[in-house]
Amino acid sequence: MAIVILIAACSAFAQTAPDAAELTRLLNEFLAGASRGDAAVHERFWADDLIYTRSAGRRTTKADIVRELRNAPPPKPGEPTTIYTAEDIRIQQYGDTAVVAFRLVATSDSAGTKSVANLLNSGTFVKRNGKWQVVNWQSTRMPRTEKESKKEVADAVQALHLSLTTPDMSKLKSLVDADFVWTRQDGQAIALKRLSDDLASGQVKFTRPDTNTFVISLYGDTAVVRGEFEAQRMVYTLTFVNQIGGWKAVAMHTSARPN
Repeated sequence: MAIVILIAACSAFAQTAPDAAELTRLLNEFLAGASRGDAAVHERFWADDLIYTRSAGRRTTKADIVRELRNAPPPKPGEPTTIYTAEDIRIQQYGDTAVVAFRLVATSDSAGTKSVANLLNSGTFVKRNGKWQVVNWQSTRMPRTEKESKKEVADAVQALHLSLTTPDMSKLKSLVDADFVWTRQDGQAIALKRLSDDLASGQVKFTRPDTNTFVISLYGDTAVVRGEFEAQRMVYTLTFVNQIGGWKAVAMHTSARPN
């Protein structure tokens, strides 16, 4: 009987969640600050003994998070931005402990190309000395449909084509990974910096590709795109990887089109 009463009491406690309004406010304030990359917001939100399991399956600590933010270079004009908001918030409170579960919506803008990622997040808050802080956090990315993923990849391909043919260095850098490599038909591996320099100087020129014939193959968070620069009689293979900030190209391989 005592066990039944205890369970009933905990259930009632969770349903009433007397601090729900405060916890919701803290969450929304944190997400707004995280969207700005505000390290001070992270300092206040996370407890010193935080255990954070990222959606990629890696654990981290408060010290790691704050150090990464404080060491990050200031954002440059035209760099991708991501806004974080919370939907479907559920709060269960057990005295000075509360579980906050919600759907994190990450809306990214990369040179005018927008993408949205949805993640199921849950955090355990503990109230110490009258202040709520998070001691445990778990993030799980929600799967996209194949149709949604292919549309996002197609948009990224079109934007990348435009940045190469214009050329637009700022847009190009926002659409590719920092370790992007172009492997040319002569076997040379061209890193992003050299590609950018050669495009800016006119040493390398891309003609507008045939955008109606590229084919997208999906493999989880990786996409392989095959297409053709028709005027140059050149075929290409692009590899994209899905990151929280959207799909980014990590490699391109070009070769002469067979007769």
